Amino acid sequence: MVYQLDEGCKRLLWIGRDRTAQTLLRFFRFLGRERSASLKFVCSDMWRAYLTVIAKKAGQAIHVLDRFHIMQRIGTAIDQVRAAEVKPLRDDGYRPILSGSRWVLLKRPETLTEKQAVKLAELLPYHLASIRAHLMKEDFQRFWEYWSPSWAGTFLDQWCNRAMQSRIEPMRKVVGMLRDKRDLVFNWFRAEGKLSAGIVEGFSNKLKRTTRKAYGFRTQEAWEIALYHNLGALPQAKLTHEFCGRGEKFHVKT
Repeated sequence: MVYQLDEGCKRLLWIGRDRTAQTLLRFFRFLGRERSASLKFVCSDMWRAYLTVIAKKAGQAIHVLDRFHIMQRIGTAIDQVRAAEVKPLRDDGYRPILSGSRWVLLKRPETLTEKQAVKLAELLPYHLASIRAHLMKEDFQRFWEYWSPSWAGTFLDQWCNRAMQSRIEPMRKVVGMLRDKRDLVFNWFRAEGKLSAGIVEGFSNKLKRTTRKAYGFRTQEAWEIALYHNLGALPQAKLTHEFCGRGEKFHVKT
């Protein structure tokens, strides 16, 4: 799924079957050399095949690693830490304090329900790896608030050092990713923080509703048409007839 994320136009642009490098190459063939060469910004997750194809076909564009997916990678690390900690606690006879804590640790504090906020307050005093990973995730949010790439770089280096010293392996893997993709991460500042695929999550929800309504469609073409009509911001066809009655207008398309 390729989306246009311009300020005045956010829409589904293209659909390709299968998540492969060849599929993304087909998109660039569809877009054409001239339009590909005019791209100024590209936003994606960090799948290596995407990074390779985008560098080849739109190398002049500023390629932003999406903020949403970076935070999602940190969230995945926290989930791994929590899952690994549950069984040892249970085996050692401790009460299941991490039971029902998944979204408590993954959500931002301001989005917690009252019940979840109480649960988080109960967990914070415990010196658990899950809690430490959660606090590191919240600390990392400050990275996106910097205006100066230089100061942001200093903060990132310090955060990575603390994460490495934590000895929490999933968080150390996040550090490896951030260091490996550092230039792409800092393109966030070159794009002035205006480009994010967070809106794509809203599109994803609409996509799920559309596919549920399209249940029973037996061809890829029919499924794609349904998605383009619902997410593609297609121009409305002109109506050939207009009837008026009782002060209301009725449109009939033939």
